[in-house]
Amino acid sequence: MGKASGPLTGVRIIEFLGIGPGPYACMLLSDMGADVVTLARKGQWQNDARQFVNRGRTVVELDLKDPQHIKQALDLLENADALIEGLRPGVMERLGLGPDVVLKRNPRLVYGRMTGWGQEGPLAQAAGHDINYIAITGALDSFRAPDGALVSPLNLVGDYGGGAMFLVVGVLSGIIEARSSGKGQVVDAAMCDGVSSMLTMFHALKATGRWTDHAGTNLLDGGAHFYRPYRCKDGKYFSLGAIEPQFYAELRKLAGLDDEIFNPQMNRDKWPDLRAKMEAIFLTKTRDEWSKLLEGSDACAAPVVGLFEAPNHPHLAARKTFVDSDGGVQPAPAPRFSRTVSAIQHSAAVAPVSAGDVLSRWSSKAATRASA
Repeated sequence: MGKASGPLTGVRIIEFLGIGPGPYACMLLSDMGADVVTLARKGQWQNDARQFVNRGRTVVELDLKDPQHIKQALDLLENADALIEGLRPGVMERLGLGPDVVLKRNPRLVYGRMTGWGQEGPLAQAAGHDINYIAITGALDSFRAPDGALVSPLNLVGDYGGGAMFLVVGVLSGIIEARSSGKGQVVDAAMCDGVSSMLTMFHALKATGRWTDHAGTNLLDGGAHFYRPYRCKDGKYFSLGAIEPQFYAELRKLAGLDDEIFNPQMNRDKWPDLRAKMEAIFLTKTRDEWSKLLEGSDACAAPVVGLFEAPNHPHLAARKTFVDSDGGVQPAPAPRFSRTVSAIQHSAAVAPVSAGDVLSRWSSKAATRASA
């Protein structure tokens, strides 16, 4: 294992390897210094440096149908600060690793449970993926193409936004509380809950009459001519976000939007006509020509950059937002800390070790701290 660096150095996390939000949450925790030990079935772990989300782990292969391996898992959990699992509700209990058993062994443990539907409710036992979990929240219905067709927002909204981020917040909050109370607890992180929470502002806009159910007619869903992407002469796109009057004024000045029709910025009845005019205007220049004219100004404007282009964008390159490590270019740890700097502990290309190796390492570190 590489040298840990970050504000979570010394925090011990046991991850039951899954897919989607759990591994990403553990990547974030590892980048911030946590000692993440991943329990995987034999052959489940991909010893591949290009699996960036799996970076920074120690891996132990266990057969959780074997009582001896369950004992090893419990021994590890007895010495951990938190557990993260993403299995269907009830599976951990059937394995003999449910909260009642584990918290009896380690009363301070924070038991993080990551699911789409949550631990209870009519859908709790149903299979699903990100797109299903965000479908019932109203989020998916809000992502629409100009013709009204639904657009899948990758799996960023459910898996990573409403899932991993809320799981990390919940687990870290639980660890902080356990250090004062001496008691752990279960964190039920459900994507349908997290995404619903992320939509709080839109429920507020609806409550105050400033949001409609008609897609493409609202301030932030492409309805406003000053907050949307536009196709450029070269087929690429450019984004605008000039909401505030002073930023809208700067956009008009730099883009040459002198026509008086652009004066009533917030007149929703005018937005369709203004969008059409803006579409025609943006087709007169390439994306990079618009970037040269608008990017970096107070017009709130930026080019729409492709996934493979992103590491080379001047701003991201200057901030070293991406790093070239092991398997290739990958995002650097985020967020950034001024004193306890986060770092990628090592790549995902690691061979499994035994539970005994981990316990020995942890015992050695505990002895070192005690004698310091």
